[in-house]
Amino acid sequence: MKEVWVHLDRWDKEMATAALEAGAGAVVAPEGMAERIRTLGRLMVVSDDGDWVPGRDVHLVSVRGPEDEQNAARLLGLGFPVAVMHADWEILPLENLVARSGRLLVAVDSESRLETALGILEKGVSGVILRAPDPATLKRWAHRVHAAIPSEDLVDAEIVSVRPVGLGDRVCLDTSLMMQDGQGALVGNSACFLFHVQAETRQNPYVAPRPFRINAGAVHAYVKVPEGRTRYLCELKAGDRVLVVDPSGNATEAVVGRSKIERRPLVLVEAVHGNRSGSILLQNAETICLTAADGGALSVTQLQIGQHLRAALSAEARHFGMPVSETIMER
Repeated sequence: MKEVWVHLDRWDKEMATAALEAGAGAVVAPEGMAERIRTLGRLMVVSDDGDWVPGRDVHLVSVRGPEDEQNAARLLGLGFPVAVMHADWEILPLENLVARSGRLLVAVDSESRLETALGILEKGVSGVILRAPDPATLKRWAHRVHAAIPSEDLVDAEIVSVRPVGLGDRVCLDTSLMMQDGQGALVGNSACFLFHVQAETRQNPYVAPRPFRINAGAVHAYVKVPEGRTRYLCELKAGDRVLVVDPSGNATEAVVGRSKIERRPLVLVEAVHGNRSGSILLQNAETICLTAADGGALSVTQLQIGQHLRAALSAEARHFGMPVSETIMER
């Protein structure tokens, strides 16, 4: 998720409260405001008396010409977070800075500049610092940033095998999000072939819906998390984030509130798409559903050879959760 900071040039309780309610990660403020901001809630303050001190923890710069751009690039190269507070948007499209690796934020004071910042080089800046005129606009702009999560490309894979394999440890991800029908996580035995596992949103005769929960799979499985990474299911804990995807590939994020690992009977599902194959171990229970080609739910207990499932395929293998181009075989 891209970062959202808020800039305050004077004390304004309504704007500071709106920043907190909009999920801002930090407030850039003049010296002397840090304590008043903190009384509203836990929120990082960037100021001379704040949590991050400009010039030490983060560099607030202006970019109005080539020399300024070179200075910002130098700071990014040294590993510092860089916040561009003032820019000549006519002569500086920011592409050169976005093309560099590093944590780059840019201040925006209009919706058009917000869209520009989010779309530069098709990946955008790391975050934005909102200079909004009022609390309502601040919240609307922040929502736009939070919604700027790339969608996932899903394909239809054909089931070629379904068989019980005995007991194993599986992970339920209980999140802070009340998911809708069809939403779920991307999970699989291979990071290159992830199945769409739905949340427990539907009524069934055995247990009440738990729309915050994804009974995701065995402890060793990969699960897609934000920023294009994967993690092992067993690693996730309270406060971590997981990518939540609907059958069309639209993505959002959910915060993990609890990870439940319990020993349960498992079933192995294997599927193919073209010359690619993948598999997943899931709890053998009625309430666990994969996603059919039409977006509906297919219970694990009702799966049949020849049915089609939604899955996400990737050409890259993974090293510590990051995509890499090297020879790795997973079977």
